Amino acid sequence: MSSNLQTKNNRMAFVVVGVVALMVGMSFAAVPLYDLFCRVTGYGGTTQVAEEEADMIGTREMTVRFNASTSRGMPWDFKPVQVKMELLTGQTGMAFFRATNPTDEPIVGTATFNVTPQKAGIYFNKIECFCFTEQRLAPGQSIDMPVQFFVDPDIEEDRNLREVKTITLSYTFFRKENDEGDPVRVSAVADTATERE
Repeated sequence: MSSNLQTKNNRMAFVVVGVVALMVGMSFAAVPLYDLFCRVTGYGGTTQVAEEEADMIGTREMTVRFNASTSRGMPWDFKPVQVKMELLTGQTGMAFFRATNPTDEPIVGTATFNVTPQKAGIYFNKIECFCFTEQRLAPGQSIDMPVQFFVDPDIEEDRNLREVKTITLSYTFFRKENDEGDPVRVSAVADTATERE
């Protein structure tokens, strides 16, 4: 009888350990799976990434508006160079955003982005974007950063997006932080090397 109880206890322990391992695995997979879900569906205004320009030009004229902001703790001045752009679906556009570091220290930043209306995210394709990499600005430095994009002509076939003629592309710059949550410090040696290049 005690061996039967021992077998049940071992089986229960095995099940509990398996469930805990599954939950830990799911917690690590949650962020990449959510990111994949957003990219596939355009959920939350997540845009798509394209490796090349669209293979056809559509007939619907779209207005793309540009918006820029910074998070709290990011001292950069950040704004779009142009407020809006008009183009046909499938037509490639190139817009620029200007960032200036008004401080006396180098700062590393990363940008997050989305489009509104959010349901248009699945049709908004970026070919090149400053948001794909970290940006580092020296004290007083300004830079114009490009984003190359197009609106997929398939948007014209989507009945849920018939009324959409304007899409707003928004970026927010955050100060890059280390694992402890402190701003990334850039050494003077790195500054000198970069200035020489």
